[in-house]
Parts: sequence; structure tokens; C-alpha cells
Amino acid sequence: MLDSYEVGVKFETENKLIQKLMDSAAEKSLSNIKMFGDVKVLVEGGGYEKIWLETQPMGGAMYGKRDLEIAQNNCLMFMQHQRQDGRIPGSIALIDGVVTPQFNKFQGFCFADPALDVYYMLGEDHEFLEQLYECLEKFDTYLWKVRDSDGDGCLETWCKYDTGEDNAERYMDAPNDWTSDAPPKGYKAVPIASMDVMSYSYSCRDTLSTISHIMGKPEMGIKWLLRAQEVSDKIRNYLWDNNRNALFDRDCNHNIMPILTHNTLRAMYWKSISGHMANRFVRFHLLNPEEFWTNMPLPSVAVNDPLFRNVTTNNWSGQAEALTYQRVIRALENYGYERYIPYLGKKLFDAIGDKCRFVQQYDPFTMEPSIVSLEGEQDGYGPAMLSVMEYVSRMYGVHIDRKRIIWGAYGDYKSSYTQLWNGHKYRMENNKDKAMGFIDDVELFTCDRNSRVVTDLEGNVKTITKFE
Repeated sequence: MLDSYEVGVKFETENKLIQKLMDSAAEKSLSNIKMFGDVKVLVEGGGYEKIWLETQPMGGAMYGKRDLEIAQNNCLMFMQHQRQDGRIPGSIALIDGVVTPQFNKFQGFCFADPALDVYYMLGEDHEFLEQLYECLEKFDTYLWKVRDSDGDGCLETWCKYDTGEDNAERYMDAPNDWTSDAPPKGYKAVPIASMDVMSYSYSCRDTLSTISHIMGKPEMGIKWLLRAQEVSDKIRNYLWDNNRNALFDRDCNHNIMPILTHNTLRAMYWKSISGHMANRFVRFHLLNPEEFWTNMPLPSVAVNDPLFRNVTTNNWSGQAEALTYQRVIRALENYGYERYIPYLGKKLFDAIGDKCRFVQQYDPFTMEPSIVSLEGEQDGYGPAMLSVMEYVSRMYGVHIDRKRIIWGAYGDYKSSYTQLWNGHKYRMENNKDKAMGFIDDVELFTCDRNSRVVTDLEGNVKTITKFE
């Protein structure tokens, strides 16, 4: 499947902090590359030595700028260890030298879109695409066979790790994990009708529609799109509060769980809500400094919510998570809010600072990194390092996005970003007043600073927009 062409990133800037962060992130990411048997993968890092479904297909695709083999393997591992009934492992561990798929949680689902990204990275490999189609179809079937235990048409989360919300207060007495295909009983909240798990299905169906069109099967593509819309309609009708302008899960008694979480932003990552809903959430909540647009934006729970907890160790009840910073890039791009990406990137750069300690959580008020984790002091946390490198690609560099290229011209510092890709050299030069894009040293365009340029793969300009 894998072509052998060279990939790589070179970045130079006058901004000493960003240069140090990029160099450190690139160096420390190497320590997260592990051999699972004879397969090279990128683990999450920072004390998390597995590949998780919520992080590592996405992380592998991001690292594909530097290593295509990892981009491929971080998806294939989950596809190859899928159960016959369609369930995908929530994590895969190396235990006593044995690659061990673990089916005790879903652990999020940042998989379908990144895997389709990898299809394009691999030169539109149709064997990979067919395997991905089968995987997503089987997983979607499994979800609807097992995870609507009360028959209300809304898929459920049965444990904290199903949505990756470790130690979240809103789950109350729910178990951390759950192995059985029978629903938990006797708990205060679970099974919870879940915007996240519904979005897993939407993501499957939406991606299956795209794959069908790629395969030249438009009728199947329309079928999957309609089935995806059915999921989106249920999310809107059952979990959206039009007065509060956000999504809210329902507990095992069908009561609305009123906690204002950041999870509507996750739904934006999966594209499972309408543009109208996303716009209202962004306007009324995401950009509200009393809720999510804090000094260090993107806490897991609105800081004015009664269930907000500013806990410094692994806890999705409050502090801003590096994983949210990683996911929010796609979430904002999905709904036309790219202009906020540089602001969030700069916040992350400043919060990490020149000590270059890459950790999981950040205080939403002080921006202080939470260095002490559950197992001692933390560093080398993959989502933080990948986020730094991904924001730099959007703000100062080049991001090849399937059949288009995104070029960034942010800030006042001179910089040069080069991406080697598919036998070509893509380069963005940022000067103090202008910026230029090149393919193989041929100038394509000049633009003003603080601009985002989108071209096709040949470098023909499609749009130029301004960052905030």
C-alpha cells in the first residue's frame, strides 16, 4: 500500500519560542514511535503507551507529514483488529510483547475522517479504501445493533471511557470501562443517550457516502448520506436545546443532563450538527469568556457550570485539554471558523512556554500547564506535541488536505516552512509585510500577512481569507 516517496517538514522562524517548541515537539515525538510486533506505530505518549482510537488514527494522520508509514499503521491496526461483529478496539496495547486489542470501551472515535485522509496520503490506494469501507460499515451496524438498548433511536455511552471523558463528574457513578454487550444496570446516569456516540455513527455514514462516490457508486453515496442525515436529525430533535443553544445528553431515565460541556464542539469535529447549530454554539458559548473562551480557552466544562472542576490531574470536568486543541482545528474548519485557529494556536504556544513540557491539561484561568499527572510528572504527551506542529502548519506553513493545499501567513515574524510530499517541495515564505507560496521553487502567489490561502494541488488559488 505504501509508496516510498520522501516526506518531511523543515521550519525556520525568527520567533524563538515557536522555533523552540517546533524543534522540541519534533524531537520528543520520536520517543513515542514504538514497535508493536513488527509494526511501527505512534503511541499517545506522556505515560500513555498504547494507541487509542480517540487519538492515534488522528495523531498518525497528522504525523504523516513526517512519516507515511506511521499514518498508515495507526489506522490499519484498528482495522485489522476489528471483531467479526464489527466492534473496533478502543485501544491496542503491547503486553509482554503481544499486540493486544482491548474492547472494554469505545474511547472516542477520531478515526473515519483521518483514515480517509490517509487514503489520499497513500496515493489514493483503493485496497486501503475498500478495507476502510468494510470497517466503517461493520462498526456502524454494531453500534445500532447493540448501543440503543432502550429503543429510543439514540445511541448510548455506557461508561466514562466510551467517550474518553476520564473522571468526568457528569458520569456520576458510571464505571470507567464496560466489556459486556449487555447494558449496565443500577447506575445513576448510564446508559446515557449520547451526542458523542451518535456522532460516531454520523461520522461512519458520512465517510461511507464519500467513499461510495470515490468508488463510482453515486446511488450508494446518496443512500449513506440520507442515513447520516437521519442520525443528524435525531441529534437535533432529541439532544439539541434551542433555548440554550447547545447539545445535552439524556440519562438512563431520559432526563436532560443540563451540564454545559464542550462536547458540542466535538460534534462539530464529526460534522454531525447543522451549520445553524454550530453557529449558535460558537456565538453563545464557545466565544463566551464566562464559559469556554477563558484565558486558556476550551475547558471541558463551562467554567460557570456547577459541575466545573479545576482538577489538575487527568479529569474531563474542567481544565483545557491538549486533545481538545488537537480536535478543534478540524471542528473549526468544518464550519468556516478557520479565523480562530491562530488565536488558539498562540494560546497553546504561550501556555506550553519555552520550558517545552508537553502535558495533557492546562488551567483555564492561569494557563499553567498541569505538570503532575496521575503517575508523576508528565512530558512528551503526543496530542500536545502534534497540536503544536499542526497549528504551525496552518499558521505559518503548508497543510495538504486531500485534494487541496492550505497555506498560512500569520503573524509579524519572518518564517519559512517546507513540506516534502509526493515528489514535490511545497514552501511558504512569510516576510514581515508579504507572504509567498512556492511549489518546487516556482512562485505561485503573493498575499498579505495574516491571510489563509487555499489552492488546488497544482497551486491554483481558490480562496484568500483573513485570519482574525
